[in-house]
Amino acid sequence: MQTGTAALIRLARLIIWDEASMANRQGIEAVHRTMQDIMGSTLPFGGKLMLMGGDFRQVLSVVKRATRAQIVNASFRMSPLWSSTEKLCLSINMRALSDQWFSEFLLRVGDRTEETTNSNFIKIPDAMAVPFTTNDNSIRDLINIIFPSLDSNAHSPDYISSRAILTTRNDSVDKVNDYMIDIFNGDERVYYSFDETEDDHHHLYPIEFLNSLNVGGLPPHKLCLKIGCPVILLQNLNPFDGLCNGTRLVCKGFQPNAIDAEIAVGVHAGKRVLLPRIPLSLSEEDMFPFKLIRRQFPIRLSFSRTINKAQGQTIPHVGIYLPEPVFCHGQLYVALSRGTSMENTKVLVHPSKKITATGVFTNNVVYREILLDQ
Repeated sequence: MQTGTAALIRLARLIIWDEASMANRQGIEAVHRTMQDIMGSTLPFGGKLMLMGGDFRQVLSVVKRATRAQIVNASFRMSPLWSSTEKLCLSINMRALSDQWFSEFLLRVGDRTEETTNSNFIKIPDAMAVPFTTNDNSIRDLINIIFPSLDSNAHSPDYISSRAILTTRNDSVDKVNDYMIDIFNGDERVYYSFDETEDDHHHLYPIEFLNSLNVGGLPPHKLCLKIGCPVILLQNLNPFDGLCNGTRLVCKGFQPNAIDAEIAVGVHAGKRVLLPRIPLSLSEEDMFPFKLIRRQFPIRLSFSRTINKAQGQTIPHVGIYLPEPVFCHGQLYVALSRGTSMENTKVLVHPSKKITATGVFTNNVVYREILLDQ
């Protein structure tokens, strides 16, 4: 109540919360009650004008090992606060697409009004589909489309930061990234992590076992990099200087305990920074019977990334790799809408045995109860 942050909130006339649609309702309700206390008012958010930016067609809050009902219940749309605000909270989609037909197609996918086959499967437009032959050949074809003339453009930050391949799960991300770093020009630098467990006095978990763990949110034990390759930051290191979780960078130099990198996008684009090797640990929600501490650079390769990690970003040239169908609300919509036009958005889908019709089909998961009054 007496902090400088509270004083700043009292002075604010407008508070903007971007991507509020994917925030857990408990977090938004906690902010609501905190601001009521600060302002001494029982009005929603203490009477402050809140602009909640977002799109409920996109992926919702990530609730680990949750059912559909639990995921829906965690959405702000299901909160009593939503109805009590009399729509002072606005659900808006600020994305501007250059292709009108593409924009209309995306809305039909997001609203689940696109024509379906076998209940949930929709047809990917032929202009966007990459034909599937064999797994390795098809991935190679997708990479060649999204990263044309890679050898001659490998060291251009604009080229690298404007292209990405999105996929559903971390193992598919790692597969694409491993292939990309192998064909990327330059000498490879490998950094190995130092792993240990907290309070493991009896040495129950061998170092080799800890090294083999590859968990989302943590860097890999073996981090392979080359000059000019893109990486994504996994931790908030210095938000004031643009080093936030999700920041994309390009490697410029390597030292034993630091990586020289350049921020690739955003207001800090072009700024050179040094990334340190730091201790990182798994969250308690990962439910391991021990606490893993991994000392490594807090980055991963970002030629490819998960669809969820790409939410909120615009990628001029985007490839979508779906070795298995999407598995949660809004994933397909988010993946398709990262691009700006049909011409620059390509989709590779492993064929489903459920579909015998001609064309490329994939599952579209939409929780209609989230969109009922839109």
